[in-house]
Amino acid sequence: MLKEIESVCTYCGVGCDITGVVKDNKIIKIYAQKDGVVSQGKLCIKGKYGYDFVESKDRIREPRVRKSFLDKNPLIKKKVKNRLQEFDDNFFTCDLDTATTIASIKLAEIKSKYGGDSFCAIGGARGNCESAYLFQKFCRETMKSPHVDNCARVCHSPSLKGMRATIGEGASTNPYNDIYKSEFNIVIGSNTMEAHPIVANRIVDMAQQKNNLAVIDVRETKLAKYAKYNSIIPFESNLLILNMMAYVIITEELYDKNFIANRTKGFEEFKKKILDDPYANPTFFEKIEGYEYLAKEIPNIAREYACKRSMILWGLGVTQHLDGSYAVMAITHLAIMTGNIGKVGAGLMPLRGQNNVQGVCDMGCLPYYLPDYQKPEIIGLMTPQLIDAMLEGRIKALLNMGEDIAHIHPNSNKIDRALNKLEFIMVQELFMTDITKKADIIIGVSSAYEKRGVYISAMRRLHLSEPLVESNLPDDWEVLKELDNKLGGDFNYKNSEDVWNEVREVAYRRFSGAEYYRLKRHSKRGMQWPIYIEDTPILHRLDFRTDDGLGKYVYKQYEPRGMVQEILNKEFYRNKLDGFYLTTGRTLAHYNNSAQTKQSKKLNRKYDEDIILASEYDRDILKNKIILKSKYGQTSKLTVKFSRKIRPRTLFVTFHHSKSKVNTLFGDEADELIATARFKSVRVEVL
Repeated sequence: MLKEIESVCTYCGVGCDITGVVKDNKIIKIYAQKDGVVSQGKLCIKGKYGYDFVESKDRIREPRVRKSFLDKNPLIKKKVKNRLQEFDDNFFTCDLDTATTIASIKLAEIKSKYGGDSFCAIGGARGNCESAYLFQKFCRETMKSPHVDNCARVCHSPSLKGMRATIGEGASTNPYNDIYKSEFNIVIGSNTMEAHPIVANRIVDMAQQKNNLAVIDVRETKLAKYAKYNSIIPFESNLLILNMMAYVIITEELYDKNFIANRTKGFEEFKKKILDDPYANPTFFEKIEGYEYLAKEIPNIAREYACKRSMILWGLGVTQHLDGSYAVMAITHLAIMTGNIGKVGAGLMPLRGQNNVQGVCDMGCLPYYLPDYQKPEIIGLMTPQLIDAMLEGRIKALLNMGEDIAHIHPNSNKIDRALNKLEFIMVQELFMTDITKKADIIIGVSSAYEKRGVYISAMRRLHLSEPLVESNLPDDWEVLKELDNKLGGDFNYKNSEDVWNEVREVAYRRFSGAEYYRLKRHSKRGMQWPIYIEDTPILHRLDFRTDDGLGKYVYKQYEPRGMVQEILNKEFYRNKLDGFYLTTGRTLAHYNNSAQTKQSKKLNRKYDEDIILASEYDRDILKNKIILKSKYGQTSKLTVKFSRKIRPRTLFVTFHHSKSKVNTLFGDEADELIATARFKSVRVEVL
């Protein structure tokens, strides 16, 4: 008998509604309903075919305990030896009760010996809000440690930082369908057609109808084919470009005087800083060889943006830089100068990465925010600081939940050394990822298609996900409950709804009216936080979510460096194998570390290795297979494809397969305010 069950896609932050067709407790098809408000009846290749992982023979079906860990902890081994079964040369298997017993004994020992703050918890965003909430609560309350972080550290933390500094809220201001109501759209630093294809459908539809799209990026992405303005910019020049747009809007008096007077403060000071900035005048690009056309194109984009009802959408091409937070502030400056915010068809849309990265941050899985973005008494360490603390011996134990820190974070060689110094690592995962190779205990958990819970998309939309198939694997929150109870805690939840009801009380500013039954009743449309009696599709209609309700200007002058400085110094264009600039990104078929997508033959055969894209102009000096090297490490030998979409002496590479070792290239250089790695620009040598 066939069953059709509605749920939500497990992949990107778009949060597409899906329907699973299930037979004999097995997913045989996934499709989108034609009246799906998010999907509009369409799914990308991952959403449509990327469900094979649920039935994969490689799933972790039972907890695993490393033999060498038990050898180092003979008292623990003595207590549980009769409850262990042989698995392979490295691991025993056991039941969940035994695994959490072992973990609780070791965590209690570490807490007693070194203090609670010798423990840290680093999580991902593939789980539901209920698990994320208990994750940070377990860290802070059970273990008495402030050190909880999540995968937003490597993606949109600068969006949160930049938007909260200027408008008081670090989330998308409008629903996706406002793209249809906008007169002009700017997409900057986002390969939207491959990273967020269902949002891209809307952008393309309007670009074809109205010719109203500007795409700003370091390479020509697929979306640029539909753009009125295809602005390819030098590496690390986002802040430069955005300040130039502000300069044009100010000098040509295209700003909204009434909006500025009534809704913002500090404009005159900001205006003076922009006008005094030697790099804000777009004529600066007349000196940047290969990019001279931007001196005229950037002002044209600024004029259209200011004079029309406009939206700006951005991705990791903005945030993963040294000045990512400041670039996001510069984006919000444009919106509050022109009144392009708080209205239908006018606003700001950070395109979040994973399906619940918005929700995980809302739940307080950050060292400097509790649930609902309240300030904790003690601010913990961010992930890069935790890595340093591991190397220094101050952090002794790691709980890792759905986050392959050994693969997707920068400076892989350093992380490898840090993890080797820990006394205890416990991982909750679906598959044996790179971090599990370091783990002492690995607990297999249910996937999003096997459990009930709330997921929050990039547009603040809450979706109550229903299980498509039954599973005897625990949800992440159930593992945390067992651990807490064995450590003397009082977690007493019978189901995920119990956890969510506590979230509604603790994070009442956003979720007080978001009962399960309401989310289920409105599952087609979804509800956007804050949710009280009704939800809030558009933020900032009357006031910004700052202390005084006013938008603020937080100016940062661009500082020439990297490629721009080399071009100015006449050092960039040369026929040598060092001094290439590399950026990274996804391909449509895979998702992040490909733990799930490579389990699907239809997806993996499309992209079973990471590929470098290089410029046709560099074909003479590059081989078909090359190694990339930086001062931090080097990649494996990777295949090169040549393209006219890539500018000379620049490269693009995907990062889905850990065997490629792409993240060994990146060091500790990161956003100076919030420590998000500069994945979008590294200077490399070609071997």
